[in-house]
Amino acid sequence: MYLNYFYETSLAQASYMVACQATGEAAVIDPARNIEGYLKTAREQGFQIVAAVETHIHADFVSGVTELARRTGAKIYHSIEGVDNGGYEWSSYLPVKGLRDQDTVQLGKVQLRAVHTPGHTPEHMAYELIDGAVADRPMGIFTGDFVFVGDVGRPDLLEKAVGVVGSAEEGARQMFSSIQRFKKYADYVQIWPGHGSGSACGKALGAVPTSTVGYERLFNPAFQPTEETAFINLLLDGQPEPPAYFAKMKEVNKTGMTPLQQVPSPVEMQLTGDEIAELAQYNQTMVIDTRSIQTFATGSIPGTINLPYPDMFTEWLGRLADYEKTIYLIAEPHQFAPLRKIMLGMGMDNLKGFFATSVIDSASEKLTYDTQSPSVVDKKRERDDVQVLDVRYIDEWDEAHIPNAKHIPLPKLAERADELNPKKPVAVHCRSGKRSAIASSMLINQGFDVINVEGGFINWEQQNLETTKDKIKEG
Repeated sequence: MYLNYFYETSLAQASYMVACQATGEAAVIDPARNIEGYLKTAREQGFQIVAAVETHIHADFVSGVTELARRTGAKIYHSIEGVDNGGYEWSSYLPVKGLRDQDTVQLGKVQLRAVHTPGHTPEHMAYELIDGAVADRPMGIFTGDFVFVGDVGRPDLLEKAVGVVGSAEEGARQMFSSIQRFKKYADYVQIWPGHGSGSACGKALGAVPTSTVGYERLFNPAFQPTEETAFINLLLDGQPEPPAYFAKMKEVNKTGMTPLQQVPSPVEMQLTGDEIAELAQYNQTMVIDTRSIQTFATGSIPGTINLPYPDMFTEWLGRLADYEKTIYLIAEPHQFAPLRKIMLGMGMDNLKGFFATSVIDSASEKLTYDTQSPSVVDKKRERDDVQVLDVRYIDEWDEAHIPNAKHIPLPKLAERADELNPKKPVAVHCRSGKRSAIASSMLINQGFDVINVEGGFINWEQQNLETTKDKIKEG
């Protein structure tokens, strides 16, 4: 038997290739859209990819099952549990086979056995891996977004990202039942999850790539409650806000994304800085500057938004970018290829062009913003010389915030910036100073005089400046 692990760091997404070395038949579990790594491995190992296996309809990346099916002839194996056809709406031209609980996918002497594990989604399947040449029990299980290292899949995405009312609590109940069933596996059974640390599909995923049932039974917080209500409260509490692009991923992964051969490649462009500023003014255009926070603050082309690569690019592209707009990136030339790969993985086929960062020097006008310490900002606040803007999430705001601050979470800032006073400087902060840097880039484009609070709310508290826990929410 052969087993290989693939990991897309930018999306914290894991996929796996398993094969029977005797017959050369291989399957890929939860493939990403960019399938080149699987093709290369199969070619080097002498395998034929005959199966593309889905654990569920993904919300955070474009599934590669249809890409594999079209380019290798692999059959798509997917759940038909939970809802009609598992929620999938495949083209009649694709080779597909629906699976129910305990159905199998055979690769020579290697077997994948489907295990229905609803909770994260109603249709979710995990897959036991059995090496039939030497054993009749599973050595491990591909858990998808069911069980992670140190966490379990969040059950609230259908409600928060897609709007299925009541599905969060129902999903939590299903997850509790699925975990009780899962606990019956032997301690030695390995766990191969679909995500690692940094994924928004859970709230506390570990950075270790694999675990065992025995270890998770002992130390995974979600495995500890023995009563359903306590489990539901634990699981639903503190789940992060899902990125806006999750709804789009749920939509496209029901049917499959546009084949990559039909997606136009973005081109390098050499407009002037002033021409880029003009381009950025179009309503259906978004120009993203991927330079560091510090560099952007010292001078940027009007109309551009700062999403630093690699530090914050993927997460905030998913939370702020618009699938209906044409996107251009300002980046270092050696970054063009990895940036495009990230965007394709998120289904953002609307990337049209790149500009080298050197183009910024040619702009006749550059926008800037200041970064100032919390103590300096606090003195200005006390004199009413600034308006304080908090762009953190609501749960962070509720824990503590600066008195009289305006609360607008960063994902809502573009549509609510008119709530700010355009005649007074804005001191913007988040937890650490990173999200507020993105907010600063957005606000200077609207003519605000902006100060980014250095080190954010963490630094504010460390300097023992005034905070409140009053629950009055601004927005």
